[in-house]
Amino acid sequence: MSVKSITEKVLVLDFGGQYNQLIARRVRDHHIYAEILPYTTPIEQIKEANYKGIIFTGGPNSVFDMESPHYTPDILELGIPVLGICYGCQLMAWMAGGTVATAPVSEYGKIDVTVTKPESLLFADVPAENVVWMSHTDYISEAPKGFEVTAKTDNCPCAAMELPEKKLYAVQFHPEVTHSVYGSKMLENFLYKVCECEGQWVMDSFIEDTVAALRERIGDKRVILGLSGGVDSSVAAGLLSRAIGKQLTCVFVDQGLMRKDEGDFVEETFTKLFDMDFVRVNCGDRFMEKLAGVTDPEKKRHIIGDEFYAVFWDEIKKRAKGNAFFAQGTIYPDRIESGNGAGGKKSGSSVIKTHHNQRGIPADIDFLGVIEPLQDLFKDEVRKVGEKLGIPHELVWRQPFPGPGLGVRIIGEITAEKVRILQDADWVLRDEMAKNGYESNLAQFFCVFTGAKSVGVMGDHRTYENVIAIRAVTTDDFMTADWARIPFDILATVSNRITNEVDGVNRIVYDITSKPPGTVEFE
Repeated sequence: MSVKSITEKVLVLDFGGQYNQLIARRVRDHHIYAEILPYTTPIEQIKEANYKGIIFTGGPNSVFDMESPHYTPDILELGIPVLGICYGCQLMAWMAGGTVATAPVSEYGKIDVTVTKPESLLFADVPAENVVWMSHTDYISEAPKGFEVTAKTDNCPCAAMELPEKKLYAVQFHPEVTHSVYGSKMLENFLYKVCECEGQWVMDSFIEDTVAALRERIGDKRVILGLSGGVDSSVAAGLLSRAIGKQLTCVFVDQGLMRKDEGDFVEETFTKLFDMDFVRVNCGDRFMEKLAGVTDPEKKRHIIGDEFYAVFWDEIKKRAKGNAFFAQGTIYPDRIESGNGAGGKKSGSSVIKTHHNQRGIPADIDFLGVIEPLQDLFKDEVRKVGEKLGIPHELVWRQPFPGPGLGVRIIGEITAEKVRILQDADWVLRDEMAKNGYESNLAQFFCVFTGAKSVGVMGDHRTYENVIAIRAVTTDDFMTADWARIPFDILATVSNRITNEVDGVNRIVYDITSKPPGTVEFE
């Protein structure tokens, strides 16, 4: 089922919370389409959308600070079920006339919660005593008139509250994170018992409707797609290939910052797998010249993105000529993380990093339009589509790889020698993980060229060579991630192989930082 044809949607109204995407993803896990809009969205727009429910996200601010994000209390009178989470819980209390204050004791991490109203629809089939994830310094000191407190903790007298006759529910904790043991059940209860959703969001219907829509829009025209070889652009290519076949041209820019032998793998895979016109452009030297002397990670991202598209557009100009569409593998998190989430003073979700595929088309290229068939999907939904399209498992489940490639896994200036060292080290890591079968336990793993050097001894000689870091994480959604507890004997084997097989490396370190406070990538 395409997004346009969906009759039941849930709005995630973003007040600057770090888990805004995670909330939407959890809603979709229950086969209900969720979309994220900033708190600046006019209430008239919300009324017209006919949402089945609204979820207020968390956020880093205090509701009694009038510079923090607020919303008109009229939203509570629309007759649409509302669930407030963390800051959203406090905001609901504030809008309804309750009192929010700085908590005597802040709560962070796993907290025992007691459900005081087990007959609540929100807590159906949830044990009276369970564990939730808290992260707050403010609390509701007095619930609004008419609201009933439905859960508490030792330090939070109002851990949940509700006004069932108006279908208003709120929780101080985060049901969307896996650390809240029954959080998924609470969301399911809100969606099905309070919002009375049916569950229409399934991938089979999405493919069928999207292919039909692509055929109708494109007709007999051509489409040009920027193909990176990653999951997103690969699945976008698969959808377009199914829809229009040879009318699709995929341009693959090999900027010399891919993993070892990856360019050849991409070319071989796509020329055999899809019915399309495949164009490969090798331009590694050009990228090295542009990146010489640059150390700032955002500048590197911009240069790589700019050069990628400069090369790409040069190639496209030969083919577009005003009679083709432009396609790319943009997915939902790309649009949000590039600054399309909540904005505003003190409140919006910050731009985490610049996404290379969120850039404008040059004015001198005349396209018929832009096609982004995956723009409403999260990564795991993209993978489901890829599997259903028959794309090989090893391609659909390839590890995430940043748009700027190894450029953001090399700390400091990028040189051809550093790329060579990192490619070789990373290949050893991936080869060893494949051999011992441990790769299936990890969401992502890779090597990083740290930019540091250390003293070492090889044979009878003192060395002063490069330090390589190994990064490996486990996660369900990449919104949060934990460092992977890889067995020491496996790490020892990898370390020995890299220091023995890769020239220029004499020390291996292992990153044991989770997300947050770190990110999955180093830069």
